[in-house]
Amino acid sequence: MQITSLNPAASLQQLHQPKGLQQAEDLQKPGTDKPELQRAFEDFVGQTFYSQMLSSMRKTVGKPAYFHGGQAEEIFRGQLDQVLAEKLSDSTAENFARPMYELFNLSRR
Repeated sequence: MQITSLNPAASLQQLHQPKGLQQAEDLQKPGTDKPELQRAFEDFVGQTFYSQMLSSMRKTVGKPAYFHGGQAEEIFRGQLDQVLAEKLSDSTAENFARPMYELFNLSRR
């Protein structure tokens, strides 16, 4: 990292600022239409939507009287729901997240 400022306080702040935070600030600048931001937005919206949907679906079905795996089954089911939400998001999230992203972009300009 190269320090370009002669101001010691600004140089110190630049040194201690995490790299991910700098990249996030670059993505938030108005007028920057980055595919990484669009992809991250679609992933977030899709995974949030599908994980909530799967969670609601699981709540409607009770535990079976026999052959319930206990806590291990519940943990596995949670991991399975997470993977399902990721896969569903990858395949279909752009259909309903793209209009939301466009509205998000309009509010930033």
